[in-house]
Amino acid sequence: MGHSSGHLGPQPDPSGLEGKIAAFFNFSALGTNLRRELLAGVTTFVTMAYILIVNPGILSNAVFLAESGDLFGELVMATGLSAALATLVMGLYGHLPFALAPGMGINAYFAFTVVLGLGVDWRVALAAVLVEGLLFILLTVTNVRNQIVRAIPEPGKHATTAGIGLFIAYIALKSAGIIVASEATFTTLGNLRSPQAAMALLGLAITAALFARRVAGALLWGMLATALLAWLFGIAPWPSGLVALPQAPVSLFGQAFVGLGDLLRMNVWQMVSIVFVFLFVDLFDTIGTLTGLGSKAGYIDSEGHFPGVEKAFMADAVGTTAGAILGTSTVTTYIEAAAGIAEGGRSGLTAVVTAVLFLLALLFIPLFSGIPAFATAPALLLVGVMMMSGARLINWEDPAAAIAAFMTIILM
Repeated sequence: MGHSSGHLGPQPDPSGLEGKIAAFFNFSALGTNLRRELLAGVTTFVTMAYILIVNPGILSNAVFLAESGDLFGELVMATGLSAALATLVMGLYGHLPFALAPGMGINAYFAFTVVLGLGVDWRVALAAVLVEGLLFILLTVTNVRNQIVRAIPEPGKHATTAGIGLFIAYIALKSAGIIVASEATFTTLGNLRSPQAAMALLGLAITAALFARRVAGALLWGMLATALLAWLFGIAPWPSGLVALPQAPVSLFGQAFVGLGDLLRMNVWQMVSIVFVFLFVDLFDTIGTLTGLGSKAGYIDSEGHFPGVEKAFMADAVGTTAGAILGTSTVTTYIEAAAGIAEGGRSGLTAVVTAVLFLLALLFIPLFSGIPAFATAPALLLVGVMMMSGARLINWEDPAAAIAAFMTIILM
């Protein structure tokens, strides 16, 4: 599991701060050291920081705007605080180098399907996420969660992720004006010469080049580069500032409890279906991500067991519950944490460093608010690319698996 302690050089004084940190996070057994863990934490944060801009952008499409004016700053706060809290639980309680934040895909389902599509009030949707988080805690404590996951066919899990990836990409193309509504064909190409669409395509080229070269934080740097070009060419207004003291999410905090009564009064079938989809997607997203990260970090033994995985599940469940109270959609473990693991992160300190950086990033809300929606499109498209990768694990030669998977992907 990682490097042997012989490669770590001189060991820190056990009575000093570094020694105590090393003892708490069990550096010697994991074959890691303080410098490596700090670098891994920074790397993980840089690859995930795009969520601070993209998640508020997606959730702003829901009724938040119509209800209370522009809540972008509060949504950034809810996103950053829920990510920091869940990641701290993962690091300090789970002792694992994984990071969490509001999940991509499930946030789009929350905004576009539940709130805008079904016409469910956003407070009620937050209440559904809260109920899902509490159910998640219950399923984790009783160990029912693992049994549910084992009972669902593999093609269904992979197809669900791939279908959501396509859904996110579709939203990205629409937000950039690359595709528009059409009466004849439902969807058609937009005006690619419009400044927004042209800038989004340029941003996609930049982001894809960084991504293909495996640059850490490719999505973040691509998004910032697109925004900077848009500001320089006058396509979008410059941000009102760079740094400011963050505002508390007062319009969002606790609204899940307000919506709880309406959720319980809702048609039983509709209520169960909304909560179930949140639970279903979170369940498989987390299982797939933890399996991938656990393999990469060397935590999974030859029999496929992952010691301590229940603590990782609990961090996920606590994060979702807290996120709903703060005012954001489902919180889940991020595959981007693989970047930190690749830099040598093996202990919970990697997660703690990532969490602290999420908190510090909340000072830059004025900068984030100035990033136009079309600048986030390249990042969303590449998230879609990553989520499609699971489709290769479906056995397309087996008609039963292929038909079920295809129908899941196309109907998503």
